Amino acid sequence: MIALIVLVVLLAILAAVALAAVGIYNSLVSLRNRFKNAFAQIDVQLKRRYDLIPNLVETAKGYLKHEHETLEDVIKARNIAYTASQAAAANPADASAVKGLVSAEGGLSGALSKLMVVSEQYPDLKANQNMLQLTEELTSTENKIAFARQAYNDSVMTYNTARETFPNVLLAGAFGFLPAELFHVEDAAERAAPKVSFT
Repeated sequence: MIALIVLVVLLAILAAVALAAVGIYNSLVSLRNRFKNAFAQIDVQLKRRYDLIPNLVETAKGYLKHEHETLEDVIKARNIAYTASQAAAANPADASAVKGLVSAEGGLSGALSKLMVVSEQYPDLKANQNMLQLTEELTSTENKIAFARQAYNDSVMTYNTARETFPNVLLAGAFGFLPAELFHVEDAAERAAPKVSFT
């Protein structure tokens, strides 16, 4: 009789532990999916940005004949960022891919800023309707990227906090839940969106 009671108690404890493990696993899956979805929102805005940049460069090309290197730098930085974006979008849980994207985006922001500074020296370009429209769309897209990045970072923080708290920390590694990388800009100069105003 005592052996039966001990067996029932042990089975109850094992069942409770198993249910807790299932709950932890499901919670971490849900949080991981949230930050992946938040990254997808960044990805949408980055793709829009990448599509706008060639049009911006094409419009500026006719006016910036002596600034060929600046235009090439923008396209090169755009292509590097686009490639990094595809790698990160394939697996937003891969911290190294997100770090690569952050670095590539910093390079692109720098190249765009340089283009905008150079274009300020060309009054005809500043007055071009197509250029004005493209810069307005780019500014709007930059703002959307900033908001999407904030939502992503909030989701990553919630996920990382959940995986690092007790008792989740005991099971997170075993279940394959690795830390997620924040989408942050390291250089203070890169924190500001490129100036695209021609006023």
